[in-house]
Amino acid sequence: MIEMIDTPAGYRLDGAAFRYSGRAEWAVRDLTLAIAPGEVIGIIGPNGSGKSTVLKLLAGLLRPTQGEVRLDGRSLAHYAVRVLAQRVAVVPQSVQFVFPFTVREIVGMGRMVHRAERSTWWGGLSPFGGWVPESQADHEAVQAALADMELEPAADRSILELSGGERQKVLLARALAQRPSILLLDEPTASLDLHYQAAVYRRVRALNDERHVTIVLVSHDLNLASLFARRLVLLDHGRVRRIGSPDEVLTQTELDSLYAQSVVVDRHPSADAPRVTLRP
Repeated sequence: MIEMIDTPAGYRLDGAAFRYSGRAEWAVRDLTLAIAPGEVIGIIGPNGSGKSTVLKLLAGLLRPTQGEVRLDGRSLAHYAVRVLAQRVAVVPQSVQFVFPFTVREIVGMGRMVHRAERSTWWGGLSPFGGWVPESQADHEAVQAALADMELEPAADRSILELSGGERQKVLLARALAQRPSILLLDEPTASLDLHYQAAVYRRVRALNDERHVTIVLVSHDLNLASLFARRLVLLDHGRVRRIGSPDEVLTQTELDSLYAQSVVVDRHPSADAPRVTLRP
């Protein structure tokens, strides 16, 4: 049986920088940051500040042009793709689906990297695991993910029949089925209504509380980031502008200056966290 690695995992970025091909400006520059095992950290900032690029660097989808990204003290460049995929799950903003896979099939794709490890196809590893029989652990992980995201009634429906918000729930369920030790979330609730926003954050918080999964959240929603993350990284044109607790980062002076918009920062009425409101 192959399950989630119980040992929490942490990152360190040392002078990491990235520039997309054909562009003069840096997407991320001089990024030095430690993310502790089991930490919940939010990455915030204006459009174009480098948030999604940082997430892709942490996922190993991009390699830094300069500097280094390490996972548990080891450069990401030295990890096999399969090993990294077993430890890190990514929930993107959206995915374009072309084929009419069912919800259950897509959630089951989160188990493929584990199924590949069990394969003896061609005397070695199956690159996708699609020819390996589903184990009891696979079945249980998929069923649990469907239940967690309230997707059981839609399990046998085509993904093409679902709304954008429902598809986002499927992507998160796929990540949960993967049973990772690190969860990277890129605007995971942008298409969801209030009910499902709360459900997503309760489930992700439970993963951290119960299994100490390291959570990195990218969000434009400063209030959700304030409620959810214990530490925030504020980016500005690819550089770290401030790191600290929500109270240390979400100050009126800082936000007025960065967003060129007057805001009011007060206390959330039922949580010990700052709340940001646009000033009329």
